[in-house]
Amino acid sequence: MSFSVRARRAAPVDLSRRALVLAALGAVSALSGPVDAWARSSSKASPLLLAAVYHRGMPLDDHWVSEKYDGVRGYWDGRQLRTRGGEPIVAPTWFTAPLPPIPMDGELWAGRGRFAHTVSTVRSQTPVDAAWREIRFMVFDLPAAPGDFTARLATLRKLLPVTNATWLVAVPQQRATTHEALQALLDKTVRMGGEGLMLHRGASLYRSERSSDLLKVKPFEDADARVVAHIGGRGKHAGRLGALMVEMPDGKRFKLGTGFSDAEREKPPAIGTWVSYRYNGTNPSGLPRFARFLRVRDDIEP
Repeated sequence: MSFSVRARRAAPVDLSRRALVLAALGAVSALSGPVDAWARSSSKASPLLLAAVYHRGMPLDDHWVSEKYDGVRGYWDGRQLRTRGGEPIVAPTWFTAPLPPIPMDGELWAGRGRFAHTVSTVRSQTPVDAAWREIRFMVFDLPAAPGDFTARLATLRKLLPVTNATWLVAVPQQRATTHEALQALLDKTVRMGGEGLMLHRGASLYRSERSSDLLKVKPFEDADARVVAHIGGRGKHAGRLGALMVEMPDGKRFKLGTGFSDAEREKPPAIGTWVSYRYNGTNPSGLPRFARFLRVRDDIEP
């Protein structure tokens, strides 16, 4: 199954069917939970389901698999589009007006290999129509819908597409089978420019926490850390960045010194910024082995 999604005219939707779906979800009353979750949190901690990491040997029974889109997490609370951290996203009115008045969890995505375009578009406080025309909202869950993920997926498939919003896309999902089939699909997706895959347990309820009910499958391990200091370079890197001192969420610190472009060494990520790095396992102290800089995480608030 190919996960390539192209902008295209949405198939006509049965309006009576969609109206029944909206009514069944209780559109108005369903809004209070997700909206209040952010309102109660002064730190704007994410009330979203966050993914753990898949490892060979984990059970694949009752799991759905989809492409992992390299974009910016987007959450529609029924009235406002938000980042993972709860910050409002300033999107054009035409982009949000056709969205159903129910919470939707997904990824704002401009296509494979276009992460920078997505971030610059989504983070801009002055929306640019031409840039937003290239963004799709890839919806993979309905947090306020009743039932487990398989039931919510069935509801999502009845709700979307919306005829006048071709940028609103239900993420293609298929049943997972074996590790070997999963690895073959991962290899195919990466060759086509994709980042990886996601696994979602069919029997799981939506929980606002990091959970093994949702797993990311990637050709390498990656993680995020916060920049706490710049370390000057030596030799060919004299006078510019040599390494970043970064801090992991558990408070451990290490130097991140490879993977930077010349431009990134000349103008390194600011202190307080979050960055992503890839690595190959951890040493006994828990620090990553062979860590290599990937990119700045502009979608995570400093």
